[in-house]
Amino acid sequence: MRRRKNRAEDDSQIDMTPMLDVVFIMLIFFIVTTSFVRESGLEVNRPSASTATEQTKAGIFVAIKDTGEIYIDRKQVDLQRVRASLERLVASQGEVGLVIQADEETRHGVVVKVMDAAREAGIEQISVAAQADQ
Repeated sequence: MRRRKNRAEDDSQIDMTPMLDVVFIMLIFFIVTTSFVRESGLEVNRPSASTATEQTKAGIFVAIKDTGEIYIDRKQVDLQRVRASLERLVASQGEVGLVIQADEETRHGVVVKVMDAAREAGIEQISVAAQADQ
């Protein structure tokens, strides 16, 4: 009689391995299909534009504050060092696009100089971030 009782208890256990496999596969699926949005790490007041479109191929973000300070990868960079910093990023990431997130009050000359430095660094696709009109 005791043997029958032990066998009944052994058979009543639930095998958790298939459920863990399914959860693990779902986790991998969600990690692979998630798109990560990279930002420059600096909050700027973007100008508004009625023709603003979403940029999907951006790999490098440059933020320019209204005071003219330039940030690449959340680090402040002098205007003279922008080209070298962008060349380093292009060498490590390959051919990618650049998005300039300039504040609405930023001087036009600073934005143009950053664009020139990006072209000299070998970046062909340059975009300026704007906020879509609503």
